[in-house]
Amino acid sequence: MMRHELEILRAGETHADMILLIHDINPISPKAQFLAGLARTRAIIAPSHPGFGASSLPPDFDTMYDLVRLYLDVLDNLPAGGVAVAGFGFGGWIAAEVAVAGHSRLQQLILVDPVGIKIGGREDRDIVHHFNTNPTELNRRSWHDPANRPAGIYGLGWQATISEAMTDAEMITLARNWDSLCLFAWQPHMFNPQLKHWLHRISVPTLVLWGESDGIVTPDYGRHYASLIPGASFETIPHAGHHPELEQPADFVARVKNFLP
Repeated sequence: MMRHELEILRAGETHADMILLIHDINPISPKAQFLAGLARTRAIIAPSHPGFGASSLPPDFDTMYDLVRLYLDVLDNLPAGGVAVAGFGFGGWIAAEVAVAGHSRLQQLILVDPVGIKIGGREDRDIVHHFNTNPTELNRRSWHDPANRPAGIYGLGWQATISEAMTDAEMITLARNWDSLCLFAWQPHMFNPQLKHWLHRISVPTLVLWGESDGIVTPDYGRHYASLIPGASFETIPHAGHHPELEQPADFVARVKNFLP
């Protein structure tokens, strides 16, 4: 049996019902403002993927298949209670794959600006290339207002992050996160060619949230994504880009609370 040693962020542990947060490129920061709002109503558990943050990367663990099975194991081992899964960006892709696989503990699904599917033709760029785009351009496309992005290891752009006062440990973590993303999502770039054909298997209530100003994956991509999931609701968050939970935390929390029972 493979042993997984995961860095895990927890909050709101007094609640019986939980939200499992599946992060984007960078693990969920304990300083993220939206956490406190969610933690007032549900317990939060937010692991760092293997190879990201301080989580170990087991040998031969290098595919989306491995990540999906890992999160199915996480669901297996959560304490009793209802579980909602929320995935962000790259983590939204993982969450969608987990929901397609199905799990008895999964009761609601929240996808926040996820990647993971191809909707255009071979020459169409549905998802801005994370690895071959200038960091300044990635940063511009990621935020409604890049000048107001939170300080710290957030977002897709390197330049704005590096310009801040970062410790050596933070720099190493940032580099490790991107190295691991290359391992799991370099080719095909940030999508699974089969996933869109199986999204119809998602059988739990689903909310798809999108930043209106997302320049990494546009709201039209999000609408198409939501249309492939039976009964899914699609909502946009104004004045937010690829990270609405960070740019508009109060609006984000309100929409999640309104969705959850």
